[in-house]
Amino acid sequence: MISKATVLRRMIAEKEFIYTAGAYDSLSAILIENAGFDAVFTTGFGVSASALGLPDAELYTATENLQVVQNIVNAVNVPVIADADTGYGNAINVMRTVRSFEKAGVAGITLEDQVVPKRCPLGINSKPELISLEEGVAKIRAAVDARTNNDFVIIARTDAEGEEAVRRAQAYIEAGADFIQPLSYVNGDENGLVRFGQSITVPLSVQMTVFAQKGLPEEMLRAMNSKFIHFPLVPLLLTSAAIQKGLAELVQFKNTGAMKTEMMPLSEFKEVIKFKEIESLQEKYLTALQK
Repeated sequence: MISKATVLRRMIAEKEFIYTAGAYDSLSAILIENAGFDAVFTTGFGVSASALGLPDAELYTATENLQVVQNIVNAVNVPVIADADTGYGNAINVMRTVRSFEKAGVAGITLEDQVVPKRCPLGINSKPELISLEEGVAKIRAAVDARTNNDFVIIARTDAEGEEAVRRAQAYIEAGADFIQPLSYVNGDENGLVRFGQSITVPLSVQMTVFAQKGLPEEMLRAMNSKFIHFPLVPLLLTSAAIQKGLAELVQFKNTGAMKTEMMPLSEFKEVIKFKEIESLQEKYLTALQK
């Protein structure tokens, strides 16, 4: 059977852009796939919020993140790119992280160069604290050496800015990184991303966080040499807004008939989670036991 990493590599070769949305559990991943996205991108921000109800400060363990990611991989057919945070330690820890995620069927991972434990830049007012360039290079080199399938994609994220971001990106590329993921909001506006993308020798993996509302035209994505276009937080924020609004209505009216927030019909939801497939398997394998 062809690996999802190989599927993703073929997609990279065939498609100008690969669009993803951020999954934080299996259900969100299924809905992302059903919507028509090319791949699923797991979001550490979303996993921490959904599983722990806590901010993205690497408070969950590597094992906890891997379990969520494994369930997501099992739930969808499209390739899954996993947020592996800092790799959960030094270069040796990164090697184990890569092997574990690759074994789980993930097609690729992102690794960032913050100190351990990391802090999500969306939640702090100061600049992220980074590991040394030498350690960052060692971790990317270790990730490359640890993968057993060369199609497994390694995206190096740098939280540096300006010339330091370019310097680190080039060093990570030389260490074997396939793509570079810059922090959009530390490189200024979209023109800063264009300058950054044109300064390095591999395509970008762009997180549409600050640009999610207005989007970026394809000519600009092309100018910044982008390949991956991620919308990591949109599914999480869509879900949270709908649940918050709907439950406020429900507690007020005590019935769903008066609610203005639209709910998915139960029959449709059962199709989403493949209820009929399970019923069919039950009919096939369990009927004889009931006789």
